[in-house]
Amino acid sequence: MRQRHFTLEEASALLPRLTELLEALRARSRERQELERTLAERYQHRVRGNGQVRGGEELVRVQAQLDAVMTELNEQVAAIQALGVEVKDPEQGLVDFPSLRDGEEIYLCWRLGEPTIAWWHALDTGFAGRQPL
Repeated sequence: MRQRHFTLEEASALLPRLTELLEALRARSRERQELERTLAERYQHRVRGNGQVRGGEELVRVQAQLDAVMTELNEQVAAIQALGVEVKDPEQGLVDFPSLRDGEEIYLCWRLGEPTIAWWHALDTGFAGRQPL
């Protein structure tokens, strides 16, 4: 299947929807981090208690919450990818739009909070290689 290439106008038209999706993704990502911290703390308490089962129900509950959040995260990333956009960093809300520049494949690069798509980079340089359009 051939990869979609975005024009600047097509990519820009997706920014309102991407803003919504990436804000939700960022919120779920932070929730995931908090649940992972909670689980780590609970497991540490359990180890210090010589593996006794105290709090086992809470561990199961927190793990179930984490599993649900991970499912939502995967669904949110899939929704963004279904648009033809590549998620590079969920925490920063960093995405790339496959595009063409002078006949060469590039990425149009955008980060949540930026007012417009104003950057591009080669396929192999990533964020550090961003150049103004």
